[in-house]
Amino acid sequence: MDLTSYCFKMSCKQVQSFFHVGRVRFIGCMSCFACKLKGGESFGRCAVNDDLAPILEEIKSTDAFILGSPIYFGDVTGEMRSFLERLLFPNPIYEPDVLSSLPKNIRTAWIYAMNETEELARKMGYERMFKNNEALLKWIFGPCESLMCYDTLQFDDYSKYAAKRFDAEAKRRRHEEVFPKDCERAFELGVRIVK
Repeated sequence: MDLTSYCFKMSCKQVQSFFHVGRVRFIGCMSCFACKLKGGESFGRCAVNDDLAPILEEIKSTDAFILGSPIYFGDVTGEMRSFLERLLFPNPIYEPDVLSSLPKNIRTAWIYAMNETEELARKMGYERMFKNNEALLKWIFGPCESLMCYDTLQFDDYSKYAAKRFDAEAKRRRHEEVFPKDCERAFELGVRIVK
């Protein structure tokens, strides 16, 4: 996973599309509430017409999607947060008898990559962020699960960067031994959520 966030949208048979959130030109939610206006042209969908609009519409018709992000300072990227605002906010309805404008559940998952070890991530309270993000997707879309990839390789050549705090050889070894297993777990997660 490089330094951008991702979204994979899947049908039950195959990955339909894949996009880098950081490469899509869009703005975050403006809190215009057009998505909540009864009988309004944009009820249940975001009214902002930018490059993200068709992607959000496509997600509503998919069977499953996976969000992936590196962790920056204890959270997903800023682009992913802005994407989440636009993805999530149009769906909740402020009525006592209806929670969402979505016509069906859509299975979802998170995949996180981070430089931190599992132990340090736990000490820094990352688990709370993982649970909160999972809860948001469960609330709007239905079933959700998460996969965390810890202690990832950041550089091909650590000697070129101000990164002496890390043991470059240990990072490379972990990348060779653990990263293929993380990729296998990610594949299995994708298979699981489309069944």
